[in-house]
Amino acid sequence: MRKRGKVLVLFDADSPNALDHDYTQELKTEDWKTEAHVIEALTKLRCEYEVLGLHDDTDLLRQKLETFDPDIIFNMVEQFGNLSSAEHKITSFLELQGIPFTGCSAVGITLCKNKSIAKKILGFHRIRVPEFAVLPPSAKVKRPKRLQFPILIKPLKEEGSYGISQASFVETDEDFVERVKFIHEKFSQPAIAEEYIVGRELYVGMIGTRRLQAFPAREMVFEEVPEDEPRFATFKAKWDEGYRKRWGIKNDFAKLDAETARKLERLCKRIYRLLLIDGYARIDLRLTAAGEIVFIEANPNPMLARDEDFALSAAKAGLPFTKLIQRILKVGETTVRD
Repeated sequence: MRKRGKVLVLFDADSPNALDHDYTQELKTEDWKTEAHVIEALTKLRCEYEVLGLHDDTDLLRQKLETFDPDIIFNMVEQFGNLSSAEHKITSFLELQGIPFTGCSAVGITLCKNKSIAKKILGFHRIRVPEFAVLPPSAKVKRPKRLQFPILIKPLKEEGSYGISQASFVETDEDFVERVKFIHEKFSQPAIAEEYIVGRELYVGMIGTRRLQAFPAREMVFEEVPEDEPRFATFKAKWDEGYRKRWGIKNDFAKLDAETARKLERLCKRIYRLLLIDGYARIDLRLTAAGEIVFIEANPNPMLARDEDFALSAAKAGLPFTKLIQRILKVGETTVRD
């Protein structure tokens, strides 16, 4: 295998740090498994790489670019100053440097991060989205009449189901007001209230810019949750292993008939392009009992750990983890940033 170019691995740091900070111990922990898995793959690909954790000081990045002069940046930054809403600002900074980087552009991240903008764009193009309303902190909290119960209430600009719990599912105006106010106070951002769609929870991984590849769909299965209870991806349902085991929640490859699988792939490619996504992403959807596919949200630069949905789907499609990282690098190297 030929030696590849110089790669700067850029990721989040929880607190201010130094340019030469040693991440050896952090990379041994479960919380840093994604970064560790990517670095291991880069080593197998014989890349020359250095790492940098970014917290709230872009001058560190400027210094690293001067001293290391990478050919490409492997971008895993999801926040700045512990604010996930600032992710697109770092991507914009990378675009200004004129150095190729992996993952989505700032405009794609911006459109997807704001759940209401993404839904408005897709709804305009006649893609089914839940009925929804945005409730800013500055306005009186009141349920719009068009929005019928049951309703899910989420932070407008978070991801990874952060801020979503069983209390997010509301069936009365009193609970509606209480949950919206909680989002305002806890997250200092608008809340989005949307129609709860009864159906299967599906995730479709995508990669590419001009030529797109959709990976086999994954599904969150709720084996121990009663049929008449709401089933949706709360923070605990995604990340708390004890909770997942207790309620029989697991992620597996979705069993779909051939026509539904083709329909799902076509729709996801259309969504990807309409939201100006490039690099790689995961599209979250609901599949109703009637076979209707409903868009929930799009997640550029999803979690890349070997044992998470995106990488498992890629492996099923013929891209084992090291080849997936190689493909992500190639897409990043060849994507033209306008």
